[in-house]
Amino acid sequence: MIFNSITQLQFLSRIVIRSILIANRGEIACRIARSCQRLGIRTVAVYLAADAGAKHVQVADTAVFIGPSFATDSYLNQNAILDAARQTGVDAIHPGYGFLAENASFARACAEAGFIFIGPNAEAIELMGNKRAAKALVAQAGVPVVPGYAGADQSDGRFQSEAAKIGLPLLVKAAAGGGGKGMRLVSELAALPEALAAARREALAAFGSAELLLERALLQPRHVEIQVFGDQHGSVIHLGERDCSIQRRHQKVIEESPSPILTPELRAKMGETAVAAARAVTYDNAGTVEFLLDETDNFYFLEMNTRLQVEHPVTELVTGLDLVAWQIAVAAGAPLPLAQEQISLTGHAIEARLYAENPANDFLPVTGSVLLWQPPTGEGVRVDDGIQTGAEIPVHYDPMLAKIIAHGPDRQTAVQRLQRALETAVLLGFTHNLPYLQAIAQQPDFVAGRYSTHFLADKLANWQPPTGDLSLGLIGAALAQFYSWPQQPQNSGYWRNNPNGPIRSQFAVRPDWFIEGSVLGEGVLKNQSGLVTVLVEPVRFQTNQFDITINEEAFWVHCAPQVGPDWTLVVNGRSHQLLIVQNEAAFWVQTEQGAVCVTALPRLPRKTAVSATAGSLRAPMPGSVLAVLVQPGQTVAEGEALLKLEAMKMEHTIRAPAAGQVAEIFYAPGDTVPADAQLLRLEFGN
Repeated sequence: MIFNSITQLQFLSRIVIRSILIANRGEIACRIARSCQRLGIRTVAVYLAADAGAKHVQVADTAVFIGPSFATDSYLNQNAILDAARQTGVDAIHPGYGFLAENASFARACAEAGFIFIGPNAEAIELMGNKRAAKALVAQAGVPVVPGYAGADQSDGRFQSEAAKIGLPLLVKAAAGGGGKGMRLVSELAALPEALAAARREALAAFGSAELLLERALLQPRHVEIQVFGDQHGSVIHLGERDCSIQRRHQKVIEESPSPILTPELRAKMGETAVAAARAVTYDNAGTVEFLLDETDNFYFLEMNTRLQVEHPVTELVTGLDLVAWQIAVAAGAPLPLAQEQISLTGHAIEARLYAENPANDFLPVTGSVLLWQPPTGEGVRVDDGIQTGAEIPVHYDPMLAKIIAHGPDRQTAVQRLQRALETAVLLGFTHNLPYLQAIAQQPDFVAGRYSTHFLADKLANWQPPTGDLSLGLIGAALAQFYSWPQQPQNSGYWRNNPNGPIRSQFAVRPDWFIEGSVLGEGVLKNQSGLVTVLVEPVRFQTNQFDITINEEAFWVHCAPQVGPDWTLVVNGRSHQLLIVQNEAAFWVQTEQGAVCVTALPRLPRKTAVSATAGSLRAPMPGSVLAVLVQPGQTVAEGEALLKLEAMKMEHTIRAPAAGQVAEIFYAPGDTVPADAQLLRLEFGN
């Protein structure tokens, strides 16, 4: 990020803050640290057991341990954060986003403890933190709002009567939150009670408040937000818009600036309205006013986020401004360096969010080890990440890992650069949404800028993960195993009297890679067992040359042994560049078509006990038990909710696969469970 004028440099030189504690983790903590380093500001990170080796700890000048792995005991623990600030003698505290970023009591506590809070004043946070109160407040300032109910009566009966007046479809929303948490879409009145119960439970867990509101659900809207900035001297301006309509479950996935559909006149009108909303609460520092824009260019206030947004990099790239540096300077009392007429947008920027989640399994969050992370590079490409090779992805936090951003002189260039950045990014070790992001970036309507908040549901509902080149992946895995075979301790004592014969390996291939058109051919597709046999035979008198057979299909391969993950294979005369990493028996191979993961079976298998778990239900993801909804001995119907899990801010319901009786329950609310853990056991009738 560059400072695009002498005025800005003078503005930033007035910063009196010399040290900052970053009360956050992951990519935003790393992002804040970068601006601090440019400004010559000392940084202090905070961490807990699960983050001891995390990147944000390493990039800071120093770090303070603040507690156990659960956020409620650490990153959300105000006393622990303030104690760390006292220990390190910082001038200010930056909350990032999430955790304590929009917590008015924390902003006040910082001031009372003598620290500058890098964010808006506590009163503005409080006023805009409650969606119900915020809507009423901005409506008085002339800001259009979506029809709905935001009254003090929170009874189900009142919600039922108000829903009938508002009309369907409608949204149940958490009054104190955002990011899609505590939000449910209701298409029929009979479904409202269950939606209210689920939204209250999720809102209470996420925001500490179960207060809800109702809003008319607009059909095919666009989600357009305006970046505002205020100072402590009464000035408020906007820095243009971001189109955040590519979202899933109300969680943004792709964001861009400027919006592909806004005219200069509509941009000015929405910007003026956003500034009016900010002025209504005497706003200072960075904030975002979010609107829903319908197909006839009518827009409605959605909410105001009183913090820096996840998607702020696209605004930085089109304005040339460092928003974190602006935050720090404004918090220190400096006036805004630019007037509204001095703000201009240059080029186009698009951001894609990389999540640790499985798009093929209802986007459930996943954990694992980062065996290899190679962020993309190139002209106009920026990556904000909080991971590195060797890192562990914990279960306790939001699953967002990184943001991949592309900038260009026009939207077409930005789209092409984003497509290439997503194609060349490499993340091996666990399932993630990178292939899904690649599919979005290639979708014709996205390329053309034609989309709404229903885009993913309409265009990618039947998306399936790509297979990668399975033959190439198996060849790479077999050769990596071949070269490492003598060094593996479990192979000690292995002896054969026919060294020139083929070496037989068996690999288990993930079932979701068995799809129509697989390069492995009909033999594997018909087998469906997930087991593939690979024969590797070194060619006599030819160094590093092999005859390889996969299910009777022959390949001639030349390959030199490699020390690192970069491998070059010549297969049937064609050269291929692969990345191969291994985690115990699992081999991850990055091919030109995508990643392949195969698991090597022991060449000398030992007999193992097999446990029968018929009738059990297992955790589809690691997490914590939110609620147990049944009791031992209870009779349940097919589809009945049994237990609720929460992981990475997502709630998942375990339901009965068939009618039966609850025999055993193995976990209680609050317990942490690993993936595939047996949660309950049901007994089914004959």
